[in-house]
Amino acid sequence: MQSLLNIIWSDEGQDIAEYAVMLAVILVLVVGTIRLVGSNANNAFSAVASSIQ
Repeated sequence: MQSLLNIIWSDEGQDIAEYAVMLAVILVLVVGTIRLVGSNANNAFSAVASSIQ
């Protein structure tokens, strides 16, 4: 338990926490972008399929 507290309160623990926050923000941005692009691509393919029929 003490070693876990040392990691959390040491400078290395802060670096790990900062990297975790940055990773979380990047993942949110990537997932949001993929969902936006995926939905727009689906709409575009649906429009093309409708015009072909």
